[in-house]
Amino acid sequence: MSEKKIKITQVRSIIGGTRKQKATIQALGLGRPNYSVEKKDNACTKGQIRVVQHLVKVEEV
Repeated sequence: MSEKKIKITQVRSIIGGTRKQKATIQALGLGRPNYSVEKKDNACTKGQIRVVQHLVKVEEV
């Protein structure tokens, strides 16, 4: 059985963000507003999303 996936879309710019937020956006595979990626729904990904929750939109796929 395959794992659940989530779609993460960056909706706001990282300009003015902290180094940790910039590194997290890069680790998620994002880089500029309106970019989207699909990731596995696990604890690691949820932790990364929590760091930048004000910059991204999350949807279940």
